Amino acid sequence: MATTTPAGVRGGHAKQGSHHHSSDGAPMTHRQIMEALTGLLLGMFVAMLSSTIVSNALPEIIRDLDGTQSAYTWVVTAALLSMTVTTPLWGKLADLFSQKLLVQIALVIFVIGSALAGISQNTGTLIAFRVLQGIGTGGLVALSQIVIAAMIPPRERGRYAGYIGATFAVATVGGPLLGGVITDTDWLGWRWCFYVGVPFAAIALVLLQKTLKLPVVRRKVKIDWLGAFFLAASVSLLMIWVTLAGDDYDWISWQTYAMVGGSVLLGLIFVVVETKAAEPLIPLRFFRNRTIALTSFASLFVGVAMFGSTVFLSQYFQLARDKSPTMSGVMTIPMIAGLFVSSTVSGQIITKTGRWKGFLVGGGVGLVAGLGLLSTITYDTEYWKVAVYMAVLGLGLGMMMQNLVLASQNQVKPAELGAASSLVTFTRSLGGAVGVSALGAVLSSRITHYVEDGLAALHIKPGGAAAGGNTIPDMDALPKPIRTVMESAYGDGIADLFLYAAPIALVGLVLVLFVKEVALKSSNDDAPQSAQAEPGTETADAAAATQAPVAAAPPATGRTLHGTVRTAEGTAVSHAAVTLISLAGRQLGRAVAQDGRYALDAPAAGSYVLIASADGFQPQASTVVVADEPVAYDILLSGTSGLTGTVRTADGGLPVGDAMVVVTDVRGDVLATGKSAEGGEFVFGELIPGTVTVAVNAAGFRPVALPVEIGGQGVTRVEVVLRSGALVRGTVRGGAGRRPLADARVTLMDAAGNVVAGSTTGDDGAYAFADLDAGEYTVVATGYPPVAGALTVTGRGVDGHDIELAHPGE
Repeated sequence: MATTTPAGVRGGHAKQGSHHHSSDGAPMTHRQIMEALTGLLLGMFVAMLSSTIVSNALPEIIRDLDGTQSAYTWVVTAALLSMTVTTPLWGKLADLFSQKLLVQIALVIFVIGSALAGISQNTGTLIAFRVLQGIGTGGLVALSQIVIAAMIPPRERGRYAGYIGATFAVATVGGPLLGGVITDTDWLGWRWCFYVGVPFAAIALVLLQKTLKLPVVRRKVKIDWLGAFFLAASVSLLMIWVTLAGDDYDWISWQTYAMVGGSVLLGLIFVVVETKAAEPLIPLRFFRNRTIALTSFASLFVGVAMFGSTVFLSQYFQLARDKSPTMSGVMTIPMIAGLFVSSTVSGQIITKTGRWKGFLVGGGVGLVAGLGLLSTITYDTEYWKVAVYMAVLGLGLGMMMQNLVLASQNQVKPAELGAASSLVTFTRSLGGAVGVSALGAVLSSRITHYVEDGLAALHIKPGGAAAGGNTIPDMDALPKPIRTVMESAYGDGIADLFLYAAPIALVGLVLVLFVKEVALKSSNDDAPQSAQAEPGTETADAAAATQAPVAAAPPATGRTLHGTVRTAEGTAVSHAAVTLISLAGRQLGRAVAQDGRYALDAPAAGSYVLIASADGFQPQASTVVVADEPVAYDILLSGTSGLTGTVRTADGGLPVGDAMVVVTDVRGDVLATGKSAEGGEFVFGELIPGTVTVAVNAAGFRPVALPVEIGGQGVTRVEVVLRSGALVRGTVRGGAGRRPLADARVTLMDAAGNVVAGSTTGDDGAYAFADLDAGEYTVVATGYPPVAGALTVTGRGVDGHDIELAHPGE
């Protein structure tokens, strides 16, 4: 039986949740994190405020600038579109440049765009400046997620995601209210909706400069500008088609074929460009990771449902229910309250338990249910019913938005947090832009349909501005019968939008159901390898598809070590024995990990040794430091696998005994050695999974080396076939006394005249050729006049062939 040498033992990975690092590498306390987040969240508040503060003012803005329903849609879509296209670009820049500087640049761009939007004189310039505003907003939204991910490990990120949800809720609640008050105030007017965010942005810039300290990445920069261009062109062409279809031309027309086909072609070019880019805007390898792919596509459909439906709520309250901009903001509070509660509570629970998939599924159910309920409203539906429906919708949104990003961030290395975060944000914004454009075009058509039906019931021939859905009407200027028709048309038309959005949200829910819950990392230093898998490997699917329980929540008090015993792929190791011993060697506690989770109490603050072992895995020992509070510590165990095989001859398949078998890793380090038994068998145990090289040599045979992939657990079997190899050796002699000749050149040629090998003799005149196949050879020796002789090699063994050289004078 073969013997083995000890294989290397991999260490565990310590993860203490309180150790977040600043630019100088020092740990950041909760207070420092909150100080840094204050400026960041204020910037995020400004970005969100820019959208919500305008929502209730938009009907007034469009009327004042003589705009149309299409212009209403484009004022929203323009900002969403520029935010969508630039989000992955901001994410890539965040992986290359100072994230702090980028946040400040985004704030400046946003301020400039807001100030210019406030002086717009027509809808065209307003839309153009909204594009600039959207670029800044995209940076603030994407970078805020990235910076938080850089400072805080995924396991604790749910706690801070609650603060993001609270910021979102305050901006969403306060924005419409503030916008309504500004619009209703004669000496201010709607233009101040764009100016009001400027002082908040200035304060955010100062706070960020003083409190946000992050490492600056310094490396060669390659921005994928070509990819950004084709992405922007593809998405923009799709937006233009959606906006104009059904109005300027039919949905099924040559214009549709041209625009959709052009958008698809530009998208394909973008994909090709990304495959060749050194620093791709959207790394396509992310989509080989199941979790990232599913969360990204789910975000696309969530964006369609979220933006495409809620953005028209202000029209419902102002045009269908005859409410002022201020009151329309007040009436959306139930939806924002639901979002605030669900995002905050779910974040806190995720931090304590590490479980997040249930909230994603619950959020998807709430989103679909809320949209379905809102599809039943009319212009005269009792408000309490509308409030309940909006609250359900808000609860669903709060549980989905941040957790989709969290699930994606948990799959990548810290250096790629920007690209991964912005990918999910990008797809959500893309869905929102498509949803607003598509549902806006549908709304215009549905309102026209309902108005025509309503006027026909009054025996009024449709015509003029009041008959169409492409003009924002002034309800106060309409006669009461026609006004009722218009209010009913807007109520029913907007309800239809919710009906169309519900099945889209359902697709997002179905995608979420297939997301596998992977343990949230307790540190930013141990990203799973799934996002880095190369094509043709199973690493990505294995890591993303493994549902790994996470560490149990620590007790409220006590010096407790707690965490998860798992493999590098994130799979929990059940029934692992975890032992806590003192530095003097005394056992202080022992636990058996249930579903991979363990918890042990330390008697006092200090240093201890933690030992973990499990059947089929290499044992692990680590030194841990325990303070006067619970410590999160995850343990990685490397699986041990067996390797067995048989060494046989190529001619006849006979077993080869006493063959030397050597196993080396990819670095060339020897992991195990041994000899085959009489029957040719060899066995090794305690090998680390991965690619190894198995080299076999035996007397009379040619050595062979084979690459072998050792599985995660179990025994890998390999057959080694050895070809016969003869050894030819001899001595070259000559001169007086036929003494051995040094420096004689001996050349071996096969029957076809090809040189097989060459050798130069030493002082003893000896030469040798090994690993020869059976056959006819010619041996040529030079030094004196050359001598050539025939040699027949019959197979395994040693053939002697001495050569005598004679001087011509002898």
